[in-house]
Amino acid sequence: MVEIGRMNALRVCKEVDFGVYLDGGDLGEILLPRKQVPNEINIDDILNVFIYHDSSDRLIANALKPYAMAGEFALLKVIDSNPVGTFFDWGLPKDLLMPFAEQKHRMVVGNRYLVRLFLDEETSRIAASALLGEFLDPIATGFEEKQEVDLIIEYPTDMGVRAIVNNQYWGMLYSDEIFQPIQCGDKLKGYIKQIRADGKLDIWLQKPGYKKIDALSQQILDYIEQHDGTIFITDKSPPELIKKTFKTSKSSYKKAIGALYKAKLIAIENNAIRLI
Repeated sequence: MVEIGRMNALRVCKEVDFGVYLDGGDLGEILLPRKQVPNEINIDDILNVFIYHDSSDRLIANALKPYAMAGEFALLKVIDSNPVGTFFDWGLPKDLLMPFAEQKHRMVVGNRYLVRLFLDEETSRIAASALLGEFLDPIATGFEEKQEVDLIIEYPTDMGVRAIVNNQYWGMLYSDEIFQPIQCGDKLKGYIKQIRADGKLDIWLQKPGYKKIDALSQQILDYIEQHDGTIFITDKSPPELIKKTFKTSKSSYKKAIGALYKAKLIAIENNAIRLI
C-alpha cells in the first residue's frame, strides 16, 4: 500500500518522454519526472521515492528524501509567509505549508522552528504544525527507570528543557542536570529518570550514575564504550593525540579522566583506561 508523505518502493510500469510512471496500486500510476529518473532504468525496476502532491495538486513521486516526512518532528526554516500561512523549506521543490490555525504565534522568515509534519485527512496534503502537544500522548506508558530513549529537544521552560520522547511523549530535562550544550531540534539519546504520578517523564541525558559528569567526561565515557571498554589514551599520551581524538587540551583531558576516576567509573592503568 502506498503511503502519501513517506518513502515508498514502487515498480516502474511505463516510460514516457517526460519521465516514468510508477505503480501506485489503488492510487493509480504516479509520475516520476524525467529529471528525477536514474540514467539507466527499465520496466519493472523498483525505485525508492517520496510520494506527495505537487504545486498543481497532482500526486507525484520524487527521488529526493525530504528533511522530514509525515509523522515526524523536525527543525525547519521559514522561507515565506502569505495570507494562506507560513512556508518552510523541507528539501523539496514545493515548500511545506503551515496554516495559521496550526501556529501558536507569528513566525519570522529566516528563523527555524520545531514542527510536526502530518497528513491532512481531508485533502491528503502534507502540512506542518507548531501545536506539538496535539500529536503527543498525555500519559506515558510502557517505560522503566533507566531505560534508554530517543529525544528531540524542544524549547526551554522555567524548570529546564522539554523533549519529545520516542516521538510520542513529553519529557522534562531539569536545568541543574544538563551538563552539555543542547539546542532546539537536537536528536539525542536519553534515559528515564522517573515516571511521575501524573504520567509525565523526567529524563537524564547522562546514563544513570553519570549525572554530575561534564560534557568532556561524558564524551570520553562514550568513546571508551565505543571501543569495547578500553582505550590506550592516558594522561601520559602525546597532546597531539588527545587533541585529535577529543578536540581538547591535555590538561583538560587529565582533569576529565581524574573526575571519572574519582567517580569510580574508570580504572587508569599504565598504558590504558578501561571502564569499571
